[in-house]
Order: sequence, then C-alpha cells, then structure tokens
Amino acid sequence: MIETLRPRRSALYLPASNPKALAKARTLDADVVILDLEDAVAPEAKAEARAAAVAAVAEGGFGRRELVVRANALSTAWGADDLAAIAAAGPEAVLVPKIDGPQDIAVYDRALASAPVHTRLWVMIETCAVVPRLDEVAACAGSTRLAGFVLGTNDLAKEMRARLTAARTPFLPILTAAVCAARAHGLVVFDGVCNEFRNLAAFRAEAQQGLEFGFDGKTLIHPDQIAPCNAVFSPSAEEVAWAEAVVAAFGLPENAGKGAIKVDGKMVELLHLDQARRVLAIAAAVA
Repeated sequence: MIETLRPRRSALYLPASNPKALAKARTLDADVVILDLEDAVAPEAKAEARAAAVAAVAEGGFGRRELVVRANALSTAWGADDLAAIAAAGPEAVLVPKIDGPQDIAVYDRALASAPVHTRLWVMIETCAVVPRLDEVAACAGSTRLAGFVLGTNDLAKEMRARLTAARTPFLPILTAAVCAARAHGLVVFDGVCNEFRNLAAFRAEAQQGLEFGFDGKTLIHPDQIAPCNAVFSPSAEEVAWAEAVVAAFGLPENAGKGAIKVDGKMVELLHLDQARRVLAIAAAVA
C-alpha cells in the first residue's frame, strides 16, 4: 500500500529579511515555503534575516505549508550562527547550500544535533564536485537527518560554464542522476528554479520537463509560478480515472493473484497497480 503523501509540488523561496514576504507566505498556495538566509539576503542583512526567520518559525501560522529555512554555508561567516539558530527554532527542514560529498552531510548533521527530531536536512545539489557522488550522498539518509535534494541549476551552470537554455540539455544527465539517487534512498527531490517568472508558458514547459524526470516538485522564485507549478505536478483527471480503473480491476475476484490483466484493452501489471495507487494517494493528498 502507498502511504498518504504530503504534497510537495511547489517550493517557494522568500527572503527572510522581507517582512511583507513573510506575511504573504502564510496566504499562498505553495506546498513548501523556504525562508532564505542565503542568496536572497545581502551580507549586511544576514543577522536581521536570521532573527526574522526564527521569529516566523516560532509564530507559525503557515497552516499545511511545509516550513523550511535555507541557511548560509558553514564555510561562510554566517553559517554557524544560522545553523545554531535554526536548530533551536525547529522548522520542518533546514536547507543547506553547496555540499560536495558525504563528509558535508556528516558536518551539517552534527551542527543540527540539538534540533528537534522532526527537523530534517535538505541539501542543494549545485556543485560539480557532488555530481559523481550523488548516490553516496543520498545513502547518508540511512544514518543522518538527510531527507531531501534540491537542484541548484543556476549555480551548476555557473560552475560548469554551461548555458542554461530552455531545453537544459547540459543538465539532463544530472537531473536523472539526482532523481535516481533520491529514489534509491527515499529522499524527496525538487527541480531547480526557472528564471522565467514573467513568461509562464516557458515556466510551465520547464515544470512539465521536471515532472517527466520524476521530481516531486519544483523550487520557485515568484508567487506567480505557484499556480502553474501546482497544476503540472497534480495528477490530471484522466490520470486519476485511469488509476481508479486499474485499482478496481485488480480488486475484482476473478483477478485475484494475477500479475497481469487487461484494463480498457491495455495490458497492465502489478507495477502499474503500484503506480496507480501512488497517483490516487497524491490526488487525495492534494485534495
């Protein structure tokens, strides 16, 4: 049986230094809200943003939304203070940038030792060094708080000196490898941001590509991207109807114990039953 799933279709970055953004986050339809202390915050505002994020976690009011705080790297002047404050605040996850391998997971896990058990560790996949070690990193989930991968395609493009085009051709092998590693070790995995926040047709096309690769959802940089993102990563009415038909067919007495049956003229196997149950679980969670 597929357990009830938590929707993670859309994960919106918001600068923790912006009080209006924090207030608005409590009203948006994003499944995940990421309070950012890193890229979106200027150096002189880092301490203020940290305090605001801690206060927002304590205040709550985010409803069903999953609350995550993105810290600065421990290699920066702000990282250690960020991790200490976040550990004390206890959001549902802390997102950390620019890991290179399993050794970084161990360091961040120790830095969060005092955090509540429910506070998980998510990591940005955005360096060239981590790409050949994705499975090693994902395997750390078995012994640490690690629970999620978030692709950082902009930083990857910078390090690779690659062009981040609409097709994202240079990054396709990395997207596949990240999804495979995450699935092998039970991690949630998010596609990177799309810089097109005014061209929603371009955004939707990139989100659809992410869905096809198997991502749970996509990270966002603008509230206008939430609705199309949620639409793409939600099962369609046709998918739900097909899933219901597959589950119902396998539930018939005459099909008991069978590994393959026909549904609407198509051959389906037990693997399709698992897929159908997952579609229904996601649809129920979204509803």
